[in-house]
Amino acid sequence: MVALSGAHTIGQARCVNFRGRLYNETAPSLDATLATSLKPRCPSTDGTGDDNTSPLDPSTSYVFDNFYYKNLLRNKGLLHSDQQLFSGGGSADAQTTAYASGMGAGFFDDFRDAMVKMGGIGVLTGSSGQVRVNCRKAN
Repeated sequence: MVALSGAHTIGQARCVNFRGRLYNETAPSLDATLATSLKPRCPSTDGTGDDNTSPLDPSTSYVFDNFYYKNLLRNKGLLHSDQQLFSGGGSADAQTTAYASGMGAGFFDDFRDAMVKMGGIGVLTGSSGQVRVNCRKAN
């Protein structure tokens, strides 16, 4: 999971998905400097700017690299779920730190292997599963 989360080194997140972290509604809070820079784009009022986006990796948002992990070590994980990969005592801290320390083949190999493994997961359809109209709730 730590390797797969590295995909967040590229891409964007909607304000509605990180507002709580931005305004200290969820712990741990976001790095203060980053939070200040994001607040004009993501107002504190629910429903205002919900669809505004910000990069998941503000350092190198268009490059597939390890800055995502470096950001996590500095409490700059935009999403609460991302920041949980490095919480200063959690089970994923060591792997996150290792990926942050260098762009060696380790991360790229682990990411490739995890993507291949995930691609082999069968899709449940018919009476065994469903394609949801709204991914947040069962049809």
